[in-house]
Order: sequence, then structure tokens, then C-alpha cells
Amino acid sequence: MNVRTMATSGVIAALYVAVTFLIAPFGFMLVQFRVSEIFNHLVVFNKKYIFGILIGVFVANFLFSPILVDVLFGVFHSLLALSITILSAKFIKGVIKRMFINTAAFTVLMIIIAYQLKIFADIPDYNGIPFLSVYLILALGEFIIMTIGIPIMHALDKRLNFKKLI
Repeated sequence: MNVRTMATSGVIAALYVAVTFLIAPFGFMLVQFRVSEIFNHLVVFNKKYIFGILIGVFVANFLFSPILVDVLFGVFHSLLALSITILSAKFIKGVIKRMFINTAAFTVLMIIIAYQLKIFADIPDYNGIPFLSVYLILALGEFIIMTIGIPIMHALDKRLNFKKLI
């Protein structure tokens, strides 16, 4: 990994953590609106962004999650979804289409986070809620944030040219 990639990954990780911190209570509840998830769309522009995103998820979950195992599940969830998006780039041309694939991958794979919450969360609010309900609530929050992120990241790319930044 070259110096530019390492530096950019550090900046992305720091931004992910900072944005997560700003909305921390809303990013770790049953209804999650983790605005920092918008950064996941960066891999659509360049697969090298995966490093900064995964580091950001790791650090944010380590610092702010009430469930320590969220570090493992969150990174696994992100790694799997980002990998699907990166692999889809071979078959799907067009940034907007790939961002929709990315959104779908993260939304569907929220089943991993739902499983984690149902198994490891010792939070009274989760007791008695059926697994499917937990999954659908988490998936809906992820879908909303990631969908809102599509036009934002597309507009930022026109200004910043994400493909060449890393």
C-alpha cells in the first residue's frame, strides 16, 4: 500500500469515526441511522477505499458500541457488503447503478447485525421483539441512509473526483 492510499485511508477512517461520534446514540440503537454509512459508497469509485472504511467501522464500534462484539460483527458486515460491491463492478457499469447495488448489499446483510443484537445485546428494549422485526427495522434504517447517500456522494464526486483521490 502506498503512502497516498494509507493517508487517504486514515482520513476516511477518521471522518467515519467523527461522523459516527456526532450521532452516536442514533447509530447504535434498534432504529439505527448511522450517517457515516454514507462513506460506504466510496468503494464504488475506487476499491482502495475499503481500508479506510473498515478501519473506521472498527474504531467507531470499539469506541461507541455498547456491545463489544459489535466490533467483529460490524467489520464482518461491512467487509462482506463492500466485497460484493467491489466484485459487482466487473459486471455493472455506472456509478449510480453500483451505488444501488452497494445499498442493496448493506441493507440485505443487516441480517448479520440483527443476529448480533438478538444474540448478544442485553438491552431490555430488544427482549420480546421478533427477529424478523429487528432485521426489518435495521434494514430500513440502513436503506434510508444509504439511499440518501447516493445523490450526496454523486455530487461530491463531481467536485472531488473520488477515483483519483486515493
